[in-house]
Amino acid sequence: MPQESPHTRPHRVVVIVDENSNPFELGCATEVFGLRRPEVGRELYEFKLCSPAPETLMRDGFFTLTGVADLAAAETADTLIVPNRPDTDVPRRPAVLGAVRRAHARGARLVGFCSGAFTLAEAGVLDGRRATAHWQWADSFRARFPAVRLESDVLFVDDGDILTSAGSAAALDLGLHLVRRDHGAEIANSVSRRLVFAAHRDGGQRQFVERPVRDLPDESLGPVLAWAQERLDAPLTVADLAARAAVSQATLHRRFRAELGTTPLVWLTGERLTLARRLIERGAHRSGLGTAANLRALLRRETGLNPQAYRRRFGPAPTSTPTSTPA
Repeated sequence: MPQESPHTRPHRVVVIVDENSNPFELGCATEVFGLRRPEVGRELYEFKLCSPAPETLMRDGFFTLTGVADLAAAETADTLIVPNRPDTDVPRRPAVLGAVRRAHARGARLVGFCSGAFTLAEAGVLDGRRATAHWQWADSFRARFPAVRLESDVLFVDDGDILTSAGSAAALDLGLHLVRRDHGAEIANSVSRRLVFAAHRDGGQRQFVERPVRDLPDESLGPVLAWAQERLDAPLTVADLAARAAVSQATLHRRFRAELGTTPLVWLTGERLTLARRLIERGAHRSGLGTAANLRALLRRETGLNPQAYRRRFGPAPTSTPTSTPA
């Protein structure tokens, strides 16, 4: 999506809230897309909640939501976030499914958090497409929607105009991914800091880790991650990370798998690519990725753009002095 000029409206994100919806994912959407961002100098999104009923009883009757727009608001969404609810075997309202189908037909982007994939699949927009949902519903999802290519072991799936995420906190991962896709890595990093949410996880990481709660607090990867992030432009290796953590490379690998669900090399490459994107946006130079060819390959795989196209989309205004491609 092109960057907005001061004279165009922000990208409009609309969330449909239906009976028994989960309030956590609703809160995630509000935090990422609904808050004003004075620290970035412009409004990133226009945000609205809507519901097919004047009063919507949220999950397990925790509270009743009132005072939001009616379902007609979904007709103007650029991005439509569909309802997610734990009673996945209960059919969605026809009015909600109709709104989802119309949004898809006119080219709006669709997002399903957690069990939101069931809403998208029931609307018929996921047939032949990639998607994910919370791992505990994988078997029932596949049984009901065999035409959908469910990836049950990842945090989120970006299938272009339809994006889905796994349970709970993965909604934040997907939300920040969308901000990064829409506005670039620099602004996404700013939003991440505002949320006090460390952006260590990408979509390909596993939904669950081997040891969700550590036995020993001194085994945390936090210090070595922070140390590495300050040195991403240096020739840093996995062996350097292991030495900093005072463990063997095999032990470091196990800890990364346990805490982050990925390997040290994949994490390090991902952090360097994020740094490269931020540097391109600033018109700066080195990111520690080595050759320009390596950067081009990684950036195209991650964003679909080469460095020059990425700079045109997210970088600073052209100046009389050209900048070199970061590596």
